[in-house]
Amino acid sequence: MKEYVKAFFLRGLVFGGFGPIILAVVYFILSFTVTDFVLSGDVVFLATVSVYLLAFVQAGASIFNQIESWSIGKSMLVHLSVLYCAYMLCYLVNTWIPFELVAVLIFTAIFVLVYGAVWLTVFLIVRSTSKKLNQRI
Repeated sequence: MKEYVKAFFLRGLVFGGFGPIILAVVYFILSFTVTDFVLSGDVVFLATVSVYLLAFVQAGASIFNQIESWSIGKSMLVHLSVLYCAYMLCYLVNTWIPFELVAVLIFTAIFVLVYGAVWLTVFLIVRSTSKKLNQRI
């Protein structure tokens, strides 16, 4: 288990920086396209740290799918739970969604649907690729 924790943090550190870079590019473009676009230092700081942490968790959480002793269901549930908690916390802290039951339920429904669609797409692509490789052997 120690190697998985180490891999989680290593992946997070390696890929976590891409989130803030993308955020900076978005803010840069908005500064030219939105009239009177101004952000305070605390908003920029919180958004940058939040996006870094999201990218860190996203990259690190990919290790859950590689723990061979876990079933697909368990790895998917842990992956979904970790990502959901990270995104929900980030969205609430940044007030990107209001801390209201309806908003949280809408966010949850959309998150689960999108997660399911992405997971199913990746699963089908991997299965198709595996079949093609097995046929070549």
